Amino acid sequence: MIDFSSDLLQAWLSGLFIPLARILGFFSIVPFLGDKSISLPVKIGLGLMLTLIVAQLIPAMPTVDLVSTQGMLVIAQQMIVGLALGLTVRIVFAAFDLAGQVSGLMMGFGFASFLNPESGASETAIATLFTTVAMLVFVSMDGHLMLITALVESFYNLPLDMGVGNLSGFKIARMGGEVFSTGLQLAMPVIAIMLITNMALAVLTRAAPQLNIFGIGFPITLLVGMLMVALMMPSLAEPFQRAIERSVSVMDQVLK
Repeated sequence: MIDFSSDLLQAWLSGLFIPLARILGFFSIVPFLGDKSISLPVKIGLGLMLTLIVAQLIPAMPTVDLVSTQGMLVIAQQMIVGLALGLTVRIVFAAFDLAGQVSGLMMGFGFASFLNPESGASETAIATLFTTVAMLVFVSMDGHLMLITALVESFYNLPLDMGVGNLSGFKIARMGGEVFSTGLQLAMPVIAIMLITNMALAVLTRAAPQLNIFGIGFPITLLVGMLMVALMMPSLAEPFQRAIERSVSVMDQVLK
């Protein structure tokens, strides 16, 4: 006969809710699983299902009173760990979004920006295209499975009884700086062709002042920019795959 006691119940609740806090923190920011298109009940259901699976595999954790100050601090600690892990992957998508924003502004799509319900910010059509392509490549390379695997391994590399101070936040900060360099490198072909196009239009305007540069310049920049983006699309998968693999390796370095 099973003897239920308050200590046994507290141990069960600790074994469930403490890892659930890390998983939900991870799901709230990580790409694909953390998008606003996925409703909150679905995220909680996925997190609870994954918690029930990994709860039998992760190392034992100390029993704490969840309604006490210590319990609240432990839950907040695990949510911070999950957010930090998800941030390393979200940064990669931010680089592609920056590349699309810069490309769109250089092409003249700044006049046609609209609200993206996923990010809650105003974006150009090219930025949305880059983000969509990045998401498709991410799913095609089983990136969501790689993230779940890295999340489960985090319970071994950073057990629940270790503090947040064990995280290597410096590596996350350095990776955040790579958003600008990676985004500009991806947008560099569009920036270069737009500079050449604008210089050609300037020479043409100087040679034939009677031409209406405002009437022909905007369609030409759009056409040249769209052609360059079409030429770039087949080659975007490789740098994005390398960026995802690097983010997963940085996630492991953060934990170790």
